[in-house]
Amino acid sequence: MTSNDRLKQNFEFRRAYTKGKSVVTPAVVIYVVKNSGKGIRLGIKAGTKLGCAVKRNRAKRVLAAAFSQCLPRLRGSYDIVLVARHKILSQKSTQVESLLGAKFTEMGIYE
Repeated sequence: MTSNDRLKQNFEFRRAYTKGKSVVTPAVVIYVVKNSGKGIRLGIKAGTKLGCAVKRNRAKRVLAAAFSQCLPRLRGSYDIVLVARHKILSQKSTQVESLLGAKFTEMGIYE
């Protein structure tokens, strides 16, 4: 995933929060909103409630690794925002990958 495939601007995240569908799990909150043909774009958030910078960065790395494994099976053009929750700190990327796959299937964007 290149840097062009990332959500960076605040208005892009707000659009996903307000207009997108959301799914809540103990480890991550997933927001998905259709975009206008720009492919799959990802945004990852980890708030300060997770802990120090080391813990937040680990949470973001775990989410990015899990999402990269799910990316080839995603279809359509979507903006996806993953918001880390506290339980993500005790999970491996393979566990999060299976969780994301199940939730993406529920939402109908996964093959």
